[in-house]
Amino acid sequence: QVRIVAANNQVLGEKSFALKGKDWKKLEGILTASADATDARLEVVLGTAGSVALDMISLFPEKTYMGHKNGLRPDLAQTIADLHPKFVRFPGGCVVHGDGLHNIYKWKNTIGPLEARKPNRNIWNYHQSYGLGFYEYFQFCEDLGATPIPVIAAGVPCQNSSDGGAGQQGGVPMEEMDEFIQDILDLIEYANGSAKTEWGRKRAEAGHPKPFHLKYIGIGNEDLISEVFKERFAMINKAIQEKYPDIVVIGTVGPFYKGSDYEEGWRFATELGLEMVDEHYYENPGWFINNQDYYGKYSRDKAKVYLGEYASRSNKLYNALAEAVYLTAIERNADVVHMASYAPLLAKHGNTQWGTDMVFFNNSQIHPTPSYYVQKMFGQHAGDAYLNTYVEVEHWNNAIQKRVAASVVKDSQTGEVFVKLVNVLPGAVETVVDINLDGLQPVATQVLLHGDKNDRKATPIESSIDISNGIKLELPPYSFVVLRLSPNPQKK
Repeated sequence: QVRIVAANNQVLGEKSFALKGKDWKKLEGILTASADATDARLEVVLGTAGSVALDMISLFPEKTYMGHKNGLRPDLAQTIADLHPKFVRFPGGCVVHGDGLHNIYKWKNTIGPLEARKPNRNIWNYHQSYGLGFYEYFQFCEDLGATPIPVIAAGVPCQNSSDGGAGQQGGVPMEEMDEFIQDILDLIEYANGSAKTEWGRKRAEAGHPKPFHLKYIGIGNEDLISEVFKERFAMINKAIQEKYPDIVVIGTVGPFYKGSDYEEGWRFATELGLEMVDEHYYENPGWFINNQDYYGKYSRDKAKVYLGEYASRSNKLYNALAEAVYLTAIERNADVVHMASYAPLLAKHGNTQWGTDMVFFNNSQIHPTPSYYVQKMFGQHAGDAYLNTYVEVEHWNNAIQKRVAASVVKDSQTGEVFVKLVNVLPGAVETVVDINLDGLQPVATQVLLHGDKNDRKATPIESSIDISNGIKLELPPYSFVVLRLSPNPQKK
């Protein structure tokens, strides 16, 4: 008997199964809850004396995002969808290269029937059932209209592994590298191959005959750029380029914005002629405010940047506004930074290692942070063309000047123009936006995020403003404003 039981021992739903024979059998049933509960547990109880071997137990809601079997929790998935992400990086960072060679993430273990998938612990010592596997990741990307960016280990585990770590890597033995590389090539075939290929057929059997249109693949994550790493990365990169020259291989340049791994990673990427590298850094808010020219100094002739992980080490409003300031600079340097993604994304209350995550949740509620709303405001007002923006702050103090930022972008398909203004000062700022309003409607939509700098629950407010006589705004203390200017259909 399988049942859902509340803390007061009230049975909320149950299902009985008859067990026969000694062979493995998959048993499925629907439990209908008779009441709501936040403290329920799942019980499996034997009705008679004897022994039973249980391999996998899963309690799953019938209602999932987009109605997919083995799909995602709807409210969490929708929270991500509301960001309007252009891409999704998966399955994560350090989880990929793992805690020692034996713990490297193997994508093939995450596909096929759930009961056949091989679960594993990860480097942070919690369980991966692999119920969310590569098929589900690709499917979610398709649901979002987002480009999938899977990340695969570069033939080395994390240099900080408990097994052979402490600043050393080790690597997949050279005699096993052909098999390791073939797994990566098989992944590309799984994503893009026709249903007549070996791995394309497995995708089709899972329910998706058409390709997933993979364009990018990340190789490595925050690795020590050692000879062991470089030898294996070069082998992987060569094999991918030879068989799938249209796939963009994204390299890695370590966990920081400077240092030996960063410098050697960039030198190695340039030597190989990589099209893109993955940069990571977690810094204090002041770093983001004071480094708005960081990518302005980059060479325009080298690999493009995917800023795969960044955050300002907390989730107060002040942190979110520092990130907003930095993102205006990212938009300004979009010819260098082609993609950027905040990390970490999701965290369950009571199960976190640090407090930088963007969205917290429990079994029934979602708690987005101010950083989430900054990402949402940028994501929903992204545009595809940057309009040259010049910011002049009438104050002699450079520190004050850096705390007022702006960017203007345009969506060439809709004709909408998005003006973003950030004030990371304790006082209000009077602003005048000098922009040609010809051909735009006289009323704009304003999205405003503001509050106490230590607020962890600030949420944006949407309203309409009259811009027929120009754009003059008072930015409240500690605020981020987006103006959505729509084209006037009566004017061209």
